[in-house]
Amino acid sequence: MRTPRGAPRLLGKLRRITIAILAATAACGSSSDPAPRAQSALYAARCAVPRTGVDPSTGAPYADKQGTLDDEKAWLRAWVDELYLWYREVPNADPAQYPTPESYFDVLKTPALTDSGRPKDRFHFTYPTDAWVALSQSGVEAGYGVQWLILAPYPPRRTVAAYVEPGSPGAQAGIARGTEVLAVDGVDLVNGADVAALNAGMFPSAAGETHTLTLSDSLGVRTVPVTSANVEGTPVLATRTISTGSGTVGYVLFNDHFATAEAQLVAAIGQLRSAAVDDLVLDLRYNGGGYLAIASELAYMIAGPAATAGKAFERLVFNDKIVTRDPVTGEPLAPMPFLATTQGFSSTPGAALPALGLGRVYVLTGSGTCSASESIINGLRGVGVQVIQIGATTCGKPYSFYPRDNCGTTYFAIQMQGVNEQGFGSYGDGFVPGGSGAAGVPGCAVPDDFGHALGDPAEARLAAALSYRATGSCPATATATATRALAAQAALAGEGEVIKSPWRQNRIVRR
Repeated sequence: MRTPRGAPRLLGKLRRITIAILAATAACGSSSDPAPRAQSALYAARCAVPRTGVDPSTGAPYADKQGTLDDEKAWLRAWVDELYLWYREVPNADPAQYPTPESYFDVLKTPALTDSGRPKDRFHFTYPTDAWVALSQSGVEAGYGVQWLILAPYPPRRTVAAYVEPGSPGAQAGIARGTEVLAVDGVDLVNGADVAALNAGMFPSAAGETHTLTLSDSLGVRTVPVTSANVEGTPVLATRTISTGSGTVGYVLFNDHFATAEAQLVAAIGQLRSAAVDDLVLDLRYNGGGYLAIASELAYMIAGPAATAGKAFERLVFNDKIVTRDPVTGEPLAPMPFLATTQGFSSTPGAALPALGLGRVYVLTGSGTCSASESIINGLRGVGVQVIQIGATTCGKPYSFYPRDNCGTTYFAIQMQGVNEQGFGSYGDGFVPGGSGAAGVPGCAVPDDFGHALGDPAEARLAAALSYRATGSCPATATATATRALAAQAALAGEGEVIKSPWRQNRIVRR
């Protein structure tokens, strides 16, 4: 049985590694490539262990037929060569050196670096297909319903709860935003060496597992048992209005672009429209992405029809082999518009979306603001909506995938780069609040604040947004700490690293 991949883990010294990055030194594009570059269709669904029964995604029998691991690897090489955005940079790796198709897939990506020295492709991953389908459609995931944040990945380590799903096992155990974990099943999380035990207890792989967590917060230090469950995430965790001397401000905490987010966002924006809000604070600090179409719907609901009519939310640029037609849908290449109607993710398709018609929006960001969430920022800026960014530099992921199942594993290889109406999409190192250059966005660098609930007007980032709205400039505390906050963000200290499954940290294009 293949080991399921994609589940978040605290590996090494509590640092999350979603995909192993393997060094590749062979030349690219050589005719001596040991894996023949045949059309992927010749090898598709030739499986070492074919599935039987009905594919729940299609309602039809699985297309799998008997094949070999070599067939699966040959399909991968051909598929990557056809669709991967940087196919010319993929190393020539001998498939025989890799025991599984997944491990071979790991090296079928560019080894190039960004200007800041980070890997250009940090987003190459796989997921067990059954788990991917369940998570992408409903947001159901085994765990405690706690979004963990790694503030210090090396001893002395520090891990806190960023937010907790209502009614989840974590909430029932008294875990709240800012609760710190000191030990797991008796193993010292701060300085302990038994990382396997910490992994198992912090990130249970299935429902029904009971672990003990030693916690520290305003309730004191205590050790509590927590039993994992299949928790359905709440993408829109808070919607509220804030009265100010210059009008009403709406606040929306949006954490995931799951299918269920569509209906929740429609309800949230409808509520704020009824309240006649003058401005909006959109909290995306922990939103790693998901369905791109949901990002487009939300951007439309913020900007309204006057600003978006006939404009592109995002143009998807493929590799140089793909010029006129989408290689997956077969349709002529066309930009994704600002979607003005529901797409049927969790609402009846074709219903008109409510719109606020705002000319500016305040966006709260962190290092966990990725992919489809960054598309909201970029898409709105492309049509002249003023985006004011409060928080920390975003993750830098202007790329999209068409997920592809083959033999029970769903593969994600970057196939598209997104650009806005103005043609801009060069933010591989993230959007920078108050920064200079094309990826610099007006606003303030403000560290995260775990001493207040999300949506509390006293919470540092929301307070800074409200202050900026009132005065047109960053509050003194934000100005004084801006440089330090950005440096801390880059070092994953202070800002922290959001621990989410790969599905929740990507831009997904739905066929």
